[in-house]
Amino acid sequence: MKTYGEVLREYEIHPESKCADAAGKACCKQTVGLLQRRHVQIEQIKYIGKESNGLEEVEAGLIHSAENVYPEYVDRRPDEWRTKILPSLKRIPPKLLVKLSGVSRSTIIEIRAGRSRPRRRNQKMLAAIARKLELL
Repeated sequence: MKTYGEVLREYEIHPESKCADAAGKACCKQTVGLLQRRHVQIEQIKYIGKESNGLEEVEAGLIHSAENVYPEYVDRRPDEWRTKILPSLKRIPPKLLVKLSGVSRSTIIEIRAGRSRPRRRNQKMLAAIARKLELL
């Protein structure tokens, strides 16, 4: 149990994860001055279950990874990446994809096998390569 004074003292120095300092970096205990909103960029959408009962164990350190307590659901709806772009990338020799994209060979292999999905920026770049080679 805490007194009101303790709660207020802790609140005064708590980090504010939603705000950024003047340089755009995440706030910390030592941040002073006018704060601004942090900018976020969505890189991936994952569908997880709300029946995550093990979150307390993760916070307590009993389970080392939150990934182990979130059931993940795959979106089975067709999307352009899976239905058009990925099949066209599989028709391009990996060596040529590495040369044209600058992406590592191992990453290209993982992408082509469907085990990895690149960030949106790289998806656009790989799609542009497929279009340039007239495979899309």
